[in-house]
Formats: sequence, C-alpha cells, structure tokens
Amino acid sequence: MSYTAAIDQLNAMTPELHTQPGQPRRKFSLNEIGTLLDALGNPYRRFPSVLIAGTNGKGSTAATLASILRASGLRTGLYTSPHLARPNERIRVNGVEIADDGFAHLYFRVQDCAHQLVADQKLAQPPSFFETLTAMAFLHFSETAVDFAVLEVGMGGRLDATNIVDPLLSIVTDISLDHTEWLGSTIAAIAREKAGILRTNGTLVTLPQHPEANQVLGEVAVELNVRGVSAVPYMPGTPPISDEPYIVAALGSAIQVASPLHGAHQHRNIALAIAAAVDLATQRALPITPSSIEEGIRSTQWPGRLERITTHSSKGPAPTQWVLDVAHNPAGAWALRAGLRDLLAAPGPHTLVFSCLRDKPVAELAQILFPLFDRVVFAPIHTARATPMADLLAAAQATGAAATAADSVAEALQIAASGASAGTATHPLVVVSGSVYLVGEARTLLLAKTPQLAEALP
Repeated sequence: MSYTAAIDQLNAMTPELHTQPGQPRRKFSLNEIGTLLDALGNPYRRFPSVLIAGTNGKGSTAATLASILRASGLRTGLYTSPHLARPNERIRVNGVEIADDGFAHLYFRVQDCAHQLVADQKLAQPPSFFETLTAMAFLHFSETAVDFAVLEVGMGGRLDATNIVDPLLSIVTDISLDHTEWLGSTIAAIAREKAGILRTNGTLVTLPQHPEANQVLGEVAVELNVRGVSAVPYMPGTPPISDEPYIVAALGSAIQVASPLHGAHQHRNIALAIAAAVDLATQRALPITPSSIEEGIRSTQWPGRLERITTHSSKGPAPTQWVLDVAHNPAGAWALRAGLRDLLAAPGPHTLVFSCLRDKPVAELAQILFPLFDRVVFAPIHTARATPMADLLAAAQATGAAATAADSVAEALQIAASGASAGTATHPLVVVSGSVYLVGEARTLLLAKTPQLAEALP
C-alpha cells in the first residue's frame, strides 16, 4: 500500500481530543496500547528511553536532549507531536524523519495487527491516531537499532500511549492550564496527570514552577521514592541579553550555551535537557561530554518556535521579518510576547496572522497578543476544530484591534506581506501564531517563496 493511502487513512481517524456533538468520548487506558504492542513484539522494550511531559516546552526540551545524545555518538530516536507539515516529522532517528516508504509499511503493519486483534475481540476498537503513530515510532526505533529514544508525551501523561515505556528518566516541563476538558480544571489536577510518568524508585528532572504544580510533583515523588534532579544549576546566573550565549557548569567544565532556539523561556527547556544529559552521563555511564552537550545544544533543530524567516520584495525598502510560533495557550502566548519585545520595539508596521482551535481561550489569547500589533489578519485553518471566523473577529473587536478576515492561509500571508512592504517602514514584522495547523501551512508557503516572496505571495 502507498504512502498516500496511509496518510489518507490516518487523517480519516477521529482525533482523540475531540468528538462530534452527541458522540461518546473515547475512553483511554494503557491496556489498549499495551495489547497492540504486545502483539507487535513489544518493540519499546528493546531500547532505553526518556519520557517528557508538561504543558509547554516539552518539544523543545526533547529536541535539545536528542541533539545532545546524537552529538555524543548515540543513535537517537526522537518521537514528538504534533507535526507542522507532515506526520513523518514526529518519528526521527538521528535527526532524519522516517521515509515515506517506511512510514507506509509500518502504518499498514500496525493496522493489520490491530484489525486482527479487534476481530479476535482482544481489542474493543481500533487504535487511535496517536496510538497508531506511537506504535509505529516504537517499531521504527527498534528496527533501526537506536541506542536511546527521547519520547514526548502527547497529552497529559498518566494515560498517554507513550507512558507504556519504563523510562530511565522522567522530565516534567512547565505546567499550565490546557486541555482542561480532559486533564482537569486546575493546575494541581493537571500536574497529577503529568506526574503519571513517574516511576517507583525512578528519577524526575524538573525546575521549580507554579506552587500548585510543585506541591503535586513533590507529593507524588515522595510516594514513589523518586530521586529528584533539579535543573536550576543549568540556568543562566544572570539573564543574558537577547539570545546571546551564556556559560553554565556541567560535568566539571564550563560549557557555552549557544542555542538556535529563540526566547528567554528556552533557557528553562535547555536547562532541563542539560540536567537530563548530565544525569545520564553520571548515573548511566552514557558517553556524554561537556563538548557534546555544547555541540548538541548548538545544533538543535526545532522549527515553529519563535522561528525567524526573512523575505524580500521589490515593493518595499526593507526585508520583512517573519516570526513563526505555535503559541496555542495563554502561557505560550505570554512567552511569545516576551520573545517579541525587541522586534516590536522597532518601527513597524507590525502584523499578526492568527487562528486557533475552538477549545482554546480565544478571548484571553486576544488580550495577550492583539494589542501589540498594528493589525491582525485571521486565516482559516483546515480542521473542523477551528474557531469560527465570527468568534475571532469578535475577540479582535473586544480588544480594539484592527482585524481582517482572509479566505485562506495563503491570502492571509499575502495581505500581511503587502502591508509590510508598503510605505517607508524600515523594520516590517509579521508574526504567525495561534495554531500548529496555521504555522505549519504558513511555514511551507513561506519557505517555498524564500528568498523572494514572489511579489507579496500573488
């Protein structure tokens, strides 16, 4: 079967987090993924792993840690979610995403196995979108003989399909309110779900954060006799200016932290990755060195997080700076706002291209972001879960922001680019944010047009 057929079938699956009105919610447990993986030979038991949960920053932490392990000479698997452009991005070995043929082969292998399990009444229903991809990732990592795998939790932790593994380390990044309809309406409730990735006598790598999250993580760690590893020593002593490199001590040496990931919030994610790497070196004798930590941080690739793309047009006196960031909840929006401080201080015009899913607090996101910009352009995204355009326009009106509705992402970029290239602006800025769906499509269009934006994306 072809890659196209695999993608079509995968996309036809009902998303785990959202059901149609009147439909019952899917009930998840680790029993389902456990049954599937058992029938596939339990591939996840053939490699050691680190499991990372949290609300924000877990993908950046995972990408940085995987890059450090790879720079240390370890064949490293990386499983992340969601993807920006195509699902292959979620499954990588040594930074290379799974090939189309391999993706299709593993997809139909998992589906054939699942259908047989359903027919034999060993599974009540076929695996979900995320369960399918998780099983594929484990098979790919096993069959390509990775030395180590870094796994990002999809949502929550306790019942997430990735939590079937027995990780050497559990990392918990910053916790805030998100997916409240599934994880709970308080920081404490959400933290308890995230703490589900901890193991008896295991190891937890984390940083001090919200007091309610700290308390829950501490309580669970004590109950399970978990050894705690603080990433505080790997935070910069004095906040560096902008994105300038800084020095921290690790493995008995001073290392330079020069990450391509923008934003002060990344200091926390990088510190967690360093703490995990140091612990794996000292407690598990992995061949990680100060120089490999430096190199891994420097070579981290994690697009769509304060990512900058510059385009040029003959219509304007200066190139347009685009910033792409998947901030999709209030905590992410605040981090984006902080990361834009220097760019917004320069003369405009400043434009925001925005869209979000309907389960997100659009009014709160609007209050955080919209007033920073001269105008907002709303782009429709290709999902039934999108916030209706009328609701986006109402949110803009409530903030007093000048807003325009586009008929497509491409048109939204064209409107933003045309405005940026007009007049005599010396530092035109366009920020694309609010949804992974939006950022992924916009990024594909922008990269296809770079370095010349084809006269404002006609």
